[in-house]
Amino acid sequence: MVVSATIPPLAQDTLALKAVWANIGYDSCPHHYNFHLHTHCSDGQMSPQDLMRQALDIGLKGLAITDHHSIEGYRQAQIWLENQHLKSSLPHLWTGVEITANLLETEVHILGYGFDPTHTVLTPYLQRAKPEGDLALASRVINSLQQAGALVVLAHPFRYHRPAADLVAAAVELGIDGIEAFYAYGNPKPWLPSQLETEQALALSRQYQLFATCSTDSHGKSLLQRI
Repeated sequence: MVVSATIPPLAQDTLALKAVWANIGYDSCPHHYNFHLHTHCSDGQMSPQDLMRQALDIGLKGLAITDHHSIEGYRQAQIWLENQHLKSSLPHLWTGVEITANLLETEVHILGYGFDPTHTVLTPYLQRAKPEGDLALASRVINSLQQAGALVVLAHPFRYHRPAADLVAAAVELGIDGIEAFYAYGNPKPWLPSQLETEQALALSRQYQLFATCSTDSHGKSLLQRI
């Protein structure tokens, strides 16, 4: 059976994504939702198809593949999902990407979700290499993603060489939608969101009325761990 590679409108359902994010908590990841995952289309170790098989086995309700500067993993995963159309309880796959940007003279990672992957404004950011010069300015990255319909999130805010509070405040000024709050710094096994950083991230999300997202930031062979 030949399956169309057309991206269905449902994949860009940001209203549904907002509804999910409004209820994210400590028990949401990694067995219900996971919004930061990598495949071998960037620096991950899994194929998009194997990633989706794991997501199905785990019982994920929703996820996003956020390869660096590429949506090829998403495209392959979406085709795989379309081939499973006779199965029930399939996870919802949103478009996703991770883009390296310059914020307060600090290199940060910005996540975009639910965007139109065909929008030409994203072309410079989907070349499988981090942007340079003005293209790398956080203001431009955030604006470009939002022009394409994305919800924009600052990834792992406590992994940078600048206080998270400073970076989040600056990102808010640029119109960011959320921060990655439930995140396991230090790659503990089993996966567990870091208590101190998560509480601080949640406080920042409340202060600025931001969405708080969750992820394992998987780069390895398991969606339940970072590596």
